Amino acid sequence: MDSEDDMHDANSVDDDYYSGDTAADYCSDDDCGDYEFMDHDFEDPHDIVAKHQQKNYVVLNEADICQRQEDDITTVSTVLSIPRVAASILLCHYHWSVSNVHEAWFADEDRIRKTVGLLERPVQFSIAKLLTCGICFESYPLDRISTAACGHPFCSTCWKSYMRTSIDGGPGCLMLRCPDPSCSAAVGQDMISRLASDDDKGKYARYLLRSYIEDNRKTKWCPAPGCEYAVEFVVGGGGYDVACSCSYGFCWNCTEEAHRPVDCSTVAKWIMKNSAESENMNWILANSKPCPKCKRPIEKNQGCMHMTCTPPCKFEFCWLCLGAWTDHGERTGGFYACNRYEAAKQEGAYDETERRREMAKNSLERYTHYYERWATNQSSRQKALADLHQMQNVHLCNSLSLSLSLSLSLSPQLEKLSDRQSQPESQLKFIIEAWLQIVECRRVLKWTYAYGYYLSEDEHAKRQFFEYLQGEAEAGLERLHQCAEKDLQNYLTAEPPPNDFNDFRTKLAGLTSVTRNYFENLVRALENGLSDVDTQGGCSKTAASSKGGAGGKGKSGRGKAASKTGGPNDDSQRQIANLFLFASPLGWLLLQKL
Repeated sequence: MDSEDDMHDANSVDDDYYSGDTAADYCSDDDCGDYEFMDHDFEDPHDIVAKHQQKNYVVLNEADICQRQEDDITTVSTVLSIPRVAASILLCHYHWSVSNVHEAWFADEDRIRKTVGLLERPVQFSIAKLLTCGICFESYPLDRISTAACGHPFCSTCWKSYMRTSIDGGPGCLMLRCPDPSCSAAVGQDMISRLASDDDKGKYARYLLRSYIEDNRKTKWCPAPGCEYAVEFVVGGGGYDVACSCSYGFCWNCTEEAHRPVDCSTVAKWIMKNSAESENMNWILANSKPCPKCKRPIEKNQGCMHMTCTPPCKFEFCWLCLGAWTDHGERTGGFYACNRYEAAKQEGAYDETERRREMAKNSLERYTHYYERWATNQSSRQKALADLHQMQNVHLCNSLSLSLSLSLSLSPQLEKLSDRQSQPESQLKFIIEAWLQIVECRRVLKWTYAYGYYLSEDEHAKRQFFEYLQGEAEAGLERLHQCAEKDLQNYLTAEPPPNDFNDFRTKLAGLTSVTRNYFENLVRALENGLSDVDTQGGCSKTAASSKGGAGGKGKSGRGKAASKTGGPNDDSQRQIANLFLFASPLGWLLLQKL
């Protein structure tokens, strides 16, 4: 997506920026255009980051879940003047929605009681000395007989067996009813606590706790393996990407890993394509031919046109025309050509087959191009995560929004750096921030390749704009990654220790800020569908903002996309070039200085 020229231009931005050049060096009044990247004035990048740092979700641990569950039960019990056990049964039935319970109860209390099995008045069973169990039909004294609110008597042993079977059957035990087939009276947690075994009590309590998350539309479990945190999401509060306290980022909507800027449907299609058998079939179609005799697919990876199928077939044939090799020889072109194939091809005999094979090959090559880069960025992200863990001994609260919660304990590497450079620990957190930014940007860059794969081939202007933005993002991220990974090593190992550490801090912090602002802008642009670029390659011309326009060719050569030759497409190409400038890190720097 990027080129050596782009990398050279991107590096020149940093050199000029850190050497103190002003915006006047890059843009003159004549060159600056009046086209904007957005239809409104630019927001300060720090304001953009602040918006994304406003979390629209809450991470809940087990204690938080239990407390919220108890609070809801208390609320329903108090408002409806019913026992807590009955309130718990109602909430389970209405998926832990307090408002739905209240609405349904006050609309028709009798119907709700009948639906969930809550009797208004408990039935008093016989006070005889002996009662017959309704399951085993044995007679027992009163102290060995228990009943639900309906009054049907069952012995303690049968109750335990009934409860064990129901609890082993799964979460359905939360809506347990009386064992009598003709009775629908509810069996609440109070009877479970009194009659079930300790193991069954623990399972029931676990089901009840999990139902508060799994049946609630506003909460979900973190999908990370082994994580026991849940996330409560505020609908309509922004994007779906959330970060659990275990440091795993995921999409609350589809529970896949966090995938901004692509939407959930694109992620589902991409994941399905990566695992689909259709890609295997495409590869077979593009790189093999069926044996004319047994139809087994054969790949030709080297050698002449004389093919021999594997045993037990052993049929010998020509790779080009698929005819029997006994009909071939010097008269047909020898081992490396086939006159029969060329003649048949001239007559159009192989047009459809070749067309299908060529389409499959092109499709496979295009998919491979995007998948390899998607996978490479995933690997780079995993490596960056490992490097980040080496740099810190902390627990990340929110790696997505870069809202950091860093302890004062540092890794041996940073302790060594602190000693060598005589820097307090608090002055080294910029390194951790840089690595967090690298991890997040690798994730975003990874998903831009899925975005690019599904971007319509017909929208040439959008594709051109997207590939430019993606190339600039990759180049900028590589600069930051190299500075954090390689340049830092010089200050850890060089003897004597370099004395320009403050310059390094300024450079790394600056690269972190510029990269963050660029990626935030990139994500917003892609989420908006690159709406500022129409399908003809232009953009809507707007009045100049109060900050003034920026465009043309600067020191870094960003204006090279604009056409220098006359023609009907000059305006469109100049508009695209202006869009490129406004979307680049240099463009952001210009806007901050104008």
